[in-house]
Amino acid sequence: MAKILVTGGNGYIGSHTVVALQACGHRVVIADNLCNSKTYVKERIARISGSAPGFYQIDLADLRQVQQLAEQEGGFDGIIHFAAHLFVEESVAKPLKYYSNNLKATMHLLEVFANDGQPINMVFSSSCTVYGNPDKLPISENEPIKEAVSPYGNTKVIGEQILRDHAVASGQCRVVALRYFNPTGAHESGLLGEDPIGHHTHLVPIITEVARGKRPVLKVFGADYPTRDGTCVRDYIHVCDLARAHVLALDYLAQGRNEHPFEAINIGSGTGQTVLEMVDAYQKATGLSIPYELAPRRPGDAGAVYADIRLANATLGWEPKFSLSDMLLSTYQWEKSLS
Repeated sequence: MAKILVTGGNGYIGSHTVVALQACGHRVVIADNLCNSKTYVKERIARISGSAPGFYQIDLADLRQVQQLAEQEGGFDGIIHFAAHLFVEESVAKPLKYYSNNLKATMHLLEVFANDGQPINMVFSSSCTVYGNPDKLPISENEPIKEAVSPYGNTKVIGEQILRDHAVASGQCRVVALRYFNPTGAHESGLLGEDPIGHHTHLVPIITEVARGKRPVLKVFGADYPTRDGTCVRDYIHVCDLARAHVLALDYLAQGRNEHPFEAINIGSGTGQTVLEMVDAYQKATGLSIPYELAPRRPGDAGAVYADIRLANATLGWEPKFSLSDMLLSTYQWEKSLS
């Protein structure tokens, strides 16, 4: 059993990861400012796991609050760092908000927990956005990092650079950055799923809102891409598969199997689906009709993005277990439970 700090552990991916960690017997402490998650989540984690994680409502961008966490809890055997602002459109409108919060949070964790001569293992929530519009498909970890199309994406690029530089310089910090693609789905218990503050921005929850009459129609942005049906291709991964990858990444570091102080690993399904294929798959999984209309491309959208996941299998022993139908049906059932 290890003592693990999960920042942003009350959020969508974080909460599923906390459940996965506790299922493995780890003691978990959550640090979350609740800016994009609901207060009921930590109680539902306890219902699923049979035990409540520790919880601190703190702002990691405030160094003193991070220091107070360390004073109260002491050290940790590992850190999984999710906490960040995450809306692309908002980041374009408010770049300073994103740079200030996302980068300060990462640096403060390093300053307080990974700069005192004690070894620390960290798993960083990164993103396929670091690849931009890729030159090759599927995308391997050897694909060059591109100039980000949004301040949000740039905080992931810079965040990785900060972690890499510190891990190399300190000799005591070991980091795995999981570059994941498009998480979706919900926990099989029906108690956890994606429930952000504000409106959904991801495709599958938006399709679900159309299916349930909360939106009149799905807008499909771009039908002239060089893809199978002209619409964008993306790689979708079940959130529980993604949560399991974080647990395996921590184990990988704890066992000293990493060859380098900083390593990046893709987490996706390894296949791509077009927007219209997702609509068709959703209709088949749920039996519901999804009206849609074609709209012009959005600036910055890549035509096709999907992962090469061979490294995750070779290093972590990870591969996805849930099907696309599992993802879509669980999302629909979760959305129904919210009403």
